[in-house]
Amino acid sequence: MSFGAFVTDLHTPSDTVEGIDLTDPRTFLAPGAELVDMWRRFRAQSPVHWHEVTGRAVPGFWALSRYDDVMKVYRDNRRFTSERGNVLTTLLEGGDSAAGKMLAVTDGRRHRDLRNLLLKAFAPRVLEPVVAGVRERADRLVRHAAESGDCDFAQDVAEHIPMATIADLLGVPAGDRDYLLSLTKEALSTEEEGQSADEALVARNELLFYFSGLAGERRDDPRDDVVSVLATSTIDGEPLSEQEIIFNCYSVIIGGDETSRLSMICGMRELIEHPEQWRRLKSGEVTVDSAVEEVLRWVSPAMHFGRRALEDVEIGGRTVRAGDVVTLWNSSANYDEDVFADPGTFDLGRAPNKHVSFGYGPHFCLGAYLGRAEISAMLTALRTHVAEAVPDGPAKPIHSNFLHGYSSLPVTLRRA
Repeated sequence: MSFGAFVTDLHTPSDTVEGIDLTDPRTFLAPGAELVDMWRRFRAQSPVHWHEVTGRAVPGFWALSRYDDVMKVYRDNRRFTSERGNVLTTLLEGGDSAAGKMLAVTDGRRHRDLRNLLLKAFAPRVLEPVVAGVRERADRLVRHAAESGDCDFAQDVAEHIPMATIADLLGVPAGDRDYLLSLTKEALSTEEEGQSADEALVARNELLFYFSGLAGERRDDPRDDVVSVLATSTIDGEPLSEQEIIFNCYSVIIGGDETSRLSMICGMRELIEHPEQWRRLKSGEVTVDSAVEEVLRWVSPAMHFGRRALEDVEIGGRTVRAGDVVTLWNSSANYDEDVFADPGTFDLGRAPNKHVSFGYGPHFCLGAYLGRAEISAMLTALRTHVAEAVPDGPAKPIHSNFLHGYSSLPVTLRRA
């Protein structure tokens, strides 16, 4: 692939972490090298950082940037809970309406029971035919894009792989999938600066309303899909509540689409920006499996997750008080020089590569196997069908303090 610079917003770097606003999506529009340097400064100057929130009547929060501190909290579901939110948006508002009902914001025995129920649908053995479909779909989309020459890799290729896969798992009719894709984008991130929180709330509510209707259909006419599993299963002899069903459908489609889609888009961009790594992948010098892990580390599509402390806990010499919000920054932990050799280098052959892009501990991402399979299918298809790629316009970053990636990536491809 040929090197080509994508245009991004430029921010002036600072020597300190004071004044950096981690709640502002604009903070994360800086070029990648500046963000890597920003997190390096956090780890060096204030690894357990108290972050005030200005201009809003909400409390401050802790920001953890070192790998070991992040892992400590991920593992500890006794002193830290997800049931009062697991991302900044809900944590700062005081809670999540899905707490105790949706897997991601449920702890204890109910979390274990819900997870075991959903694992039946996400076990690698069960997913074998789904993964075969992923490979076929990725190969077809990339081959068509290479034949066309010019495309928006985000909109013409990457968008159609994870959404179609998750929609297959959930049993969503083909005609509804573009509508659901638009809602998932609006629910967690925006393509335009200034989009209101109300619009995101409306999108989330529309997703819940949609799955309420689909769950009703599956309860009367079960099929071989996740919605049917949720609508017809019982825990301790009792069926799941209506809210548990629709909240977990929402969780599956949001989590299953966003992480994989953004990793694919950013992975494509990084291969163009790092032609030597593309050569290594294309020649077989590095394996696709190894490349998948480095894409996930480098991109860190879910930049943070969060917890609330249930009791006083000491982290890195500082005392986190009971009730405090604690955010775990994957986008920093994945670049921690105490864990990763030369973390600022994009190295598709990196080993070991113990990134935390899927989280860790009891809330480790349920769809990690499927997400890896989707990125693998995309990289395999690129290696097979593409000889060269160059930018064909500026990449368009999404506006989010949670997700990292691009909504548009125009490229010109030359067929292999």
